[in-house]
Amino acid sequence: MIRLLCLVAILLLACAAPAAAHNVSAGADLRIAQTIAGMEVTVVVKGTTRVPGPLRIGVITFEPVTGPPIELAVRSVEDGRTVTGVARPALRDPQYTALRVERTGPHELTLRAGNDVAVVPFRVLVERGSGAEFLIYGGFFVAGLLLVGGLLTGALSRPGRAMAVSGGAAVGVTVAVMAIVFEPMLPAGPPDGAAPAVASQAGGRPFVQGRVRTVPARPAPGEEFTVRVDLVDGSTGRPVDDLAVHHEALAHVVVTSEDGRFFRHVHPLRTAPGRLEVRLRADRPGAYLTHVELEREDSGGQLLTGRFSIGGEEDTDPGGGSDGGEPAAPPRTQPAVPVAGRPTTVELDTTGPVRPWLGMSGHLIIRSRDGDFLGHVHEMGSGGSRLHFTFSFPEPGRYLAWAQYALADRIVTVPFTVDVAEAAR
Repeated sequence: MIRLLCLVAILLLACAAPAAAHNVSAGADLRIAQTIAGMEVTVVVKGTTRVPGPLRIGVITFEPVTGPPIELAVRSVEDGRTVTGVARPALRDPQYTALRVERTGPHELTLRAGNDVAVVPFRVLVERGSGAEFLIYGGFFVAGLLLVGGLLTGALSRPGRAMAVSGGAAVGVTVAVMAIVFEPMLPAGPPDGAAPAVASQAGGRPFVQGRVRTVPARPAPGEEFTVRVDLVDGSTGRPVDDLAVHHEALAHVVVTSEDGRFFRHVHPLRTAPGRLEVRLRADRPGAYLTHVELEREDSGGQLLTGRFSIGGEEDTDPGGGSDGGEPAAPPRTQPAVPVAGRPTTVELDTTGPVRPWLGMSGHLIIRSRDGDFLGHVHEMGSGGSRLHFTFSFPEPGRYLAWAQYALADRIVTVPFTVDVAEAAR
């Protein structure tokens, strides 16, 4: 009987928490970059351990902010319950605002700053007890009851029953101990509030069909305009609203002028299901390119592109550089003349201590002269005041490049060009 019960315990442990390909981690912080009201911020939603309970939200900025605080609203999608508060952006250590949530599951965080409104979908997740915990506590509880029963039976001079009851208690202890031993080896089950498990489509979900445009369609120089990205599932025609947060953002938008003198790397706001928007302003007339990096859940990374024009008489000075950049020593490449298809190391000396931005110490964005190619790689984690990037240029020719990193009170953009040679045959 004891052996049989031990075998049952092992089988229960093996089935206690099924493995999942994309387990959601409860207790982890959600960090998401937003370009809102002209500010580049990172919104931090701290992981929570209990519900009902407080949900702490803070906003980190990368430049001093003197304007009004950002209005916050957290709404439960399931019952509509909404709580509100405010958060004042801070350069490093924000003062977290605690908003009470009553349940786990899907929620929406609304941010309001100036004329901008963003609605960020997220889930409140809390760890749940595992099947192994049930076996541990249940085994010890049953063992305790049986041991007490065995003592009472022995006191009543029934040794046969006492032995049987004591044997049952030993089985309970054995099951509990085995659960303790094997629990670390078991995959964690989904937390409370996780999305229902859905069988993945063969090959994953399809890429989105995206339309990138500006409102108005042809902005005037110096006029504020909106870059709008509409995302649609080609198989259903419905808005795509299942973007995965990657590198701390729902999407990364890079807007450059054709000559490369204008450069913005921003993070659009979700203003409606399947719609992303960000406000910009450009002083120079001419042609501009938009590249949108995003990732759909269970689909992988994708790059959308668009073109638009700023009205007025075009500035034909080829120039170089980038709005918002600051003087700095130009980056160095190894080899000095990169070769197409071979790894190139780009080294850059920073102008001060670097702090993480989008989860990285630095970013390198590279665009072909005609704009048909865009590459985005991250610093190699070398630390210190010198950043290192590795990149393989796909074809020979001239490339426009921008290295970016964050200091204590600003984001630095260093523009440069790279001439890439053709590989010897």
